[in-house]
Amino acid sequence: MWQYIMRRLILLAVVVFGVTALTFGLMHFTPGDPAVTIAIARYGGTESLTPQLVDWIRHEEGLDAPLYVQYAKWMGHITQGDLGRSMITYEPVMGEILRRFPATLELAVGGMLISLAISVPLGIYSAIRRDSAVDYAGMAGVLVGVSMPNFWLALILILVFSVYLGWLPVCGMSGIESFILPSVTLGAGIAALTTRLIRSSMLDVLGQNYVRTARAKGLRENIVILKHAFKNAMIPVITIVGLQFASLLEGAVIAETIFAWPGIGRLLVDSIYARDFPMIQGCVLFIALIFVLANLAVDLSYAFIDPRVRYGVKA
Repeated sequence: MWQYIMRRLILLAVVVFGVTALTFGLMHFTPGDPAVTIAIARYGGTESLTPQLVDWIRHEEGLDAPLYVQYAKWMGHITQGDLGRSMITYEPVMGEILRRFPATLELAVGGMLISLAISVPLGIYSAIRRDSAVDYAGMAGVLVGVSMPNFWLALILILVFSVYLGWLPVCGMSGIESFILPSVTLGAGIAALTTRLIRSSMLDVLGQNYVRTARAKGLRENIVILKHAFKNAMIPVITIVGLQFASLLEGAVIAETIFAWPGIGRLLVDSIYARDFPMIQGCVLFIALIFVLANLAVDLSYAFIDPRVRYGVKA
């Protein structure tokens, strides 16, 4: 087990290095002069800009150095736990990310809870009542949920519950009411995918011999379904749920932008518009770490759910 964890941590370092290099390169090869963008953000419109001011900003921010020097300097700061400071606000990048992370975490947890509350009972019931009216209706709903873009669903929810009915606020983070629409927007798509996966896994497990044996012993149907069948059907479900939760933690960019939710996704979008390189690179690095650590946590959870799974042991 420990050898497996060490191998994954080494791969984590390789992935993070690749992400940093790719992000750094893409940011610096995009069209336009970042020094001009920073000058406009700090000092106003283009009429107040002078070549001397732009050159001074370029020198102060180190943008006149060769790219490999800028990258090496940035990586040196990362190894010390310093992601730098925003070019626009001068605030520490790590501090701003950590300040926005709780809002994204709340939204991610809410979306995942809504997803599981829909997908687990619907997926199990569709499997044990295969080809019933509920199964057909559930799968039709799953098809709609998978096909529905998040931004479209968000706009429909705003139109119905905020504009027409006036029950919920349109945007912002002002209480439990403002938490509902973005959570439903995020949870609906994940619920559709998870429901289909749970149904498929349950159908596969319900045909196994140990399930027939459990029923032959006279065990109650709910014990057979939940203790024997569902537990063994959870491995592929955990993979999807873990990765989907990581994608929510990274910051649901569309939902946070539409609902003006002050999370990491909105921070990343605003930083891209402002061409705030340190903030963009810090957000992308944070997102990459979440994905890699979520992958590792999902892999390690297999051994706790299924005792047959053993890492580092060759058959």
